[in-house]
Amino acid sequence: MKLETIIADLEIAQLTGGGGQEIDRIVFDSRNVRDGDLFVAIRGLQADGHDHIDQAIAMGARAVVCEELPASTGPGITWVRVADSRRALALMASAFFGHPSRELHLVGVTGTNGKTTIATLLYQAHLQMGYKAGLLSTIQVLVGEDHRPATHTTPDPLQINSYLRDMVDAECEYCFMEVSSHAIDQERIGGLDFNGGIFTNLTRDHLDYHKDFREYLTVKKRFFDDLPEDGFALVNVDDPNGKVMLQNCRAGHHTYSLRSMSSYKGKIIEMHLEGSLLNINGQEVWIKLPGRFNAENLVCVYATLLLLGHHREDVLRSLSQLNPVAGRFETFRSGKGTTAIVDYAHTPDALQNVLETIQEVNVTGGDIITVVGAGGNRDRGKRPLMAEIVARGSHKVILTSDNPRDEDPEAILDEMIEGIPDTFRNNTLRITNREEAIRTACLMAGSHDIILVAGKGHERTQEIRGEKRAFDDMKILKQNLKG
Repeated sequence: MKLETIIADLEIAQLTGGGGQEIDRIVFDSRNVRDGDLFVAIRGLQADGHDHIDQAIAMGARAVVCEELPASTGPGITWVRVADSRRALALMASAFFGHPSRELHLVGVTGTNGKTTIATLLYQAHLQMGYKAGLLSTIQVLVGEDHRPATHTTPDPLQINSYLRDMVDAECEYCFMEVSSHAIDQERIGGLDFNGGIFTNLTRDHLDYHKDFREYLTVKKRFFDDLPEDGFALVNVDDPNGKVMLQNCRAGHHTYSLRSMSSYKGKIIEMHLEGSLLNINGQEVWIKLPGRFNAENLVCVYATLLLLGHHREDVLRSLSQLNPVAGRFETFRSGKGTTAIVDYAHTPDALQNVLETIQEVNVTGGDIITVVGAGGNRDRGKRPLMAEIVARGSHKVILTSDNPRDEDPEAILDEMIEGIPDTFRNNTLRITNREEAIRTACLMAGSHDIILVAGKGHERTQEIRGEKRAFDDMKILKQNLKG
């Protein structure tokens, strides 16, 4: 593709050299540059791409996009100076792949909790209604029904646009993607044409990255500020931040809730471990997902499907057929009657929601045994909060490792223990090894008890000291409960 086509959407501060040369690839990691590439110098958290421009040129880069030109630019290279290289990368990625988001109904889902479930259920619903769709989520990337590996909640702009182009080529009409605060802040979704945006909720998370909660909120709001006038913004007004997202948002305003006045209102009629009976805007529907938080998610899915133009009868039929998402309140019942639940809950609010759901469906009155940890190299302030919530919501607690990453697992547990009230200390065990902790919970559990293993959900690895090893919470539970 001609360089002039790739950079057509940029606000260029300075252009040195022509734009007529052919560019084979766009690259932002100098180690991966090949002859014929365009190198984008990005200032990152750990490294600055401007320090590696010479290396990129030596490896064959034909053009460089950067925020600051080097002292000596040299001949034969086209230099493009811009104010924001991250923004430029996103716009160029979209152009390079032929603006694929313009050929799809693209809906983004943002918020602290519920993103994966909502995006995945929207994808499922469209397949059930006979449409081809794509999915970009924490768990997986799906192009139609073709699986691709998922490495981030929201990939980099080149990956995103490559996946979207594959979806268009596979004749997909819709794409549903999670939009993380990191992705918004780092301009990974710049240049994408969204038809709609969804806000689920906002609770404490990622404060290791954002300065404070207000910055976290402001970053999320930017997604809604950028939605087009002919798009839709759908927000959960049971969360007070929902209305904030709609302020100065040009897209059509729509709301959903279980408790507040809203465009799409849901009510739980019955709740069981196997699912719930809901009333949504006067229509009853049985869903195979239990819990108040899942009822909220399903009202959101219902609203989105209608906003995308689908018929209500088709929507209700598809809702009743939707299946739980892997690692999100995923259940297993052993032969002796013990129930095991694996959930991705890794924030105070998410743990509170899951435990309240378990309490509501625990009709036999068995003990709730919770196995939980906290991730390393992440927001340390939420650790004691998480521990206190599980202590108050469970009969027995086992604190253990999550993904310690580069931190000392024992130091993480020390910080969690601080949140356990004195009156609950006797019901709390500390077992650093996660597999041993799960095995202990299985040995402790009786026939009517419920084991919750929280934090890792769908993940199939555990990261310790920079190394990832195979680890599957549900697999270990099944092995021990069957044995």
